[in-house]
Amino acid sequence: MKIAVDIREASGEKAGKGFYTHELMTHLLKLDQENEYILYTDSVNCPFTNIPNCTVITILKKGISWHLKVLKDLKKIRPNLFFAPTSYIIPSLAPKWLKTIITVHDLVSFIFPTTHKAKATLIERLTLKKALKKTSKVFVVSENTRKDLIKMFDYPKTNIALVPCSASDFYKVEINPKEAEATQKKYQLPARFILAVGTLEPRKNFTNVIKSFVILKRKYSDLKLVIVGKPGWKYHEIERAVKSYQLENEVVFLGYVQSHELNQIYHLATVFVFPSLYEGFGIPPLEAMSSGCPVVSSNLASMPEVIGDAGLLIDPKSAVKIADAISSLLENPQLRTMLIERGYRRSQKFSWENSAKAALEVFNEYS
Repeated sequence: MKIAVDIREASGEKAGKGFYTHELMTHLLKLDQENEYILYTDSVNCPFTNIPNCTVITILKKGISWHLKVLKDLKKIRPNLFFAPTSYIIPSLAPKWLKTIITVHDLVSFIFPTTHKAKATLIERLTLKKALKKTSKVFVVSENTRKDLIKMFDYPKTNIALVPCSASDFYKVEINPKEAEATQKKYQLPARFILAVGTLEPRKNFTNVIKSFVILKRKYSDLKLVIVGKPGWKYHEIERAVKSYQLENEVVFLGYVQSHELNQIYHLATVFVFPSLYEGFGIPPLEAMSSGCPVVSSNLASMPEVIGDAGLLIDPKSAVKIADAISSLLENPQLRTMLIERGYRRSQKFSWENSAKAALEVFNEYS
């Protein structure tokens, strides 16, 4: 069977959807030696090379031109299936003969459109409805997204398959102390710090973390806040919040950090906080739990499903509640130890290998 895949997000500096594409395809290609994969990218730095049953097609175009070129090529090679793990554009334009499978990570463009880029929101609103009418199957990353999809689009439950995210395999409790020390020196990390990870945009709710940090600083003068993530839509609002509270020397922005160093930063952190207002899944808490860092997280959307009883779930709209939860982990060693142990066990329930098996089972239905 020929399976074509849009892998654009798997290259370069990756966020949630990029990690999903990269990790799912990495494990699929290890697992599946029978089917032939045709991978479409727009980058010369493709992570999937020299794989026997895999052909990479690089199309150095952007925007709609890339999609139209791929559609033209698909017409020539006639794959049994086209898998779109991050975009709905080709599935929404797909001719009747082309069977497609899409992944719906979240419905933020429909539920919280004002917290998302206007252009991205418009494209998703225009293409998802059409894609849902044409696609053979929909992968979702969480039960919460499944519920949202059924509620908003009355989409048939039988057409939805759960293919969840996970933390990458290298996020582990055991690390090299010398490497951790080198990372601490490189980024000039303090002895005690709260860690937050995610693209700097309104939905991630970092401004409320900063407000909670103001409360915490009254009691813990040595505490710092470290934020890891690329600048996103309206990221200047976060910078303004830091300046307005005169925290320029207390809040450290590291920008994008490669995963092997991020693993060490999770180890070095005192507490991990994830106050997102909406997530289809939310990979960073699993990364933190895999690395042995206790988690304070939002209690909204998919977060309770991902974290279970392995972290402190709080109302992310309340800076006071965020501060109280962090303070309890700073003050209570027993609670901290318990959540680290629970977090590690919880993180082991998710694996990219199992997700790849679930995806392959669906793919093989179309052979």
